[in-house]
Amino acid sequence: MSGLSGGLLRFATAGSVDDGKSTLIGRLLVDTRGVYEDQLDAAQKDNERRGGKGIDFALLTDGLKAEREQGITIDVAYRYFATSKRKFIIADAPGHEQYTRNMVTGASSADLMLLLVDARYGLTTQSRRHSYIAYLLGIRHFIVAINKMDLMDYDEAVYRRISDDFMDFLRKIGGSPDVRCIPISALAGDMVVTRGANMHWYKGATVLETLESVQVEISSGHGEGFRFPVQKVNQPTKMSAIPDFRGYMGRVASGSIRVGDPVLILPGGYRTTVSGIVTFDGSLQTASAPESVTLTLEDNIDVSRGDMISGVDNPAQNLTEFSAAVCWMSGSPMRIGEKYRLQHTSRLTRCIVTRVDYRINVNTLAQEHDIAELNINDIAIVWIKTLNPIAADPYEANRTTGAFILIDQDNNTVASGMIRGTWLSVGL
Repeated sequence: MSGLSGGLLRFATAGSVDDGKSTLIGRLLVDTRGVYEDQLDAAQKDNERRGGKGIDFALLTDGLKAEREQGITIDVAYRYFATSKRKFIIADAPGHEQYTRNMVTGASSADLMLLLVDARYGLTTQSRRHSYIAYLLGIRHFIVAINKMDLMDYDEAVYRRISDDFMDFLRKIGGSPDVRCIPISALAGDMVVTRGANMHWYKGATVLETLESVQVEISSGHGEGFRFPVQKVNQPTKMSAIPDFRGYMGRVASGSIRVGDPVLILPGGYRTTVSGIVTFDGSLQTASAPESVTLTLEDNIDVSRGDMISGVDNPAQNLTEFSAAVCWMSGSPMRIGEKYRLQHTSRLTRCIVTRVDYRINVNTLAQEHDIAELNINDIAIVWIKTLNPIAADPYEANRTTGAFILIDQDNNTVASGMIRGTWLSVGL
């Protein structure tokens, strides 16, 4: 299995509200010189205007006016910084239960989860929920930063208790995730970038040292077969320089393609050959994920937005009924049999939830059966039936073609979902 010791690491933060995520990210940015002097000056002046002293690190990441006024993160704040060993993209996700949907967005493209836990309270329902969602999203690398150790007199016993609780929780979820538990004080800076002088009993790496050295599997969940969801059909008018041109525009979701390779058009099931790969800068002989290209085909086949151009080896499956793990993100409950729209890659189709197998109690991980509806922040295993087939893969095999969202009649996104390896497929 290949890994990534240098290069780019994408990670997301998560945890309960007020556990110090924004302060930790601000501390990382400041101590690695990842912010400009004018940003530091602005954060200090803003904090002093509110009656504080020095820099409020959270103000460096809480960019929305409402976030600064309420002292919480609402939207996902993306930040970039780099050290001599690695480059990083951070998705600073909100901790408030009302904004769990934004945490799902931030974690969906992450390779590692940085979970903040307040040392005073230990694991909460929300920190357990975020950990479980991250695991569902395919994240297998966790840094558990046990924050505010300064408020607990840097007590090693507090660190040990919370570490043991989290490890026990992950063991119950299943699998063998890579977990590093680190005691920190984001406000004082202990064990974030430098070790500080207050926790000599901790012999492990700091947060930054761990981020710089962690080995992340880059092949997991990104699929090996060629998948190309069609975003747009490019067919110039007869007055164009190439009036007979017909190309299919999109982004390679996984795998690679070469001119002359056979492909399968789904859901129709037609077989043809790639005759050309076109970009703004000219033609290519090969294209790989995540390149955006235009494909031309040897045969004149009816291909539309929402169709999938798939490799013939281990192709995507045409599905109309399948099992999925869903995170319900709406204040309006999900009811069995109610009509929704399902957005899967570039394809949009109507659907209903036919049954709920069980709901997960995130505190005990017990399966709760006989569920007729789901409420906000519920996580459950359900069966979905679509009006039209979708060309998909299990989420654990391909994050892009295994993920979807549900949209209600008022055009609100109400759930995110991950297709499981159980379905009723449509024959070709």
